[in-house]
Amino acid sequence: MAGRKIALSRYDTADYLKTEQDIARYLDAVMAEGGDDPAYVAHALGVVARARNMSQLARAAGMTREGLYKALSREGNPSFATVLKVAKALGLEVHFKPTAGKA
Repeated sequence: MAGRKIALSRYDTADYLKTEQDIARYLDAVMAEGGDDPAYVAHALGVVARARNMSQLARAAGMTREGLYKALSREGNPSFATVLKVAKALGLEVHFKPTAGKA
């Protein structure tokens, strides 16, 4: 049994974001886990963008496809304006609420 190989497929979160509810829950989880890490949040938006049509989303956000890929990559550093444009193009709203225990 030592030489047996197991065939595994590559996991991609984008493959599992089928509904608007899936996307909202995913982004809520991202914000709960790493909302203080802008690169992590930008990457998560990139995952959502890949789950949708990247070219169409880029047009809706007023960006090039390549620019959108770059901004939402792990190395990207999108401005808040870009994040808001992408959220709007995805049909998402950005909300703020007080954290537990804060006045």
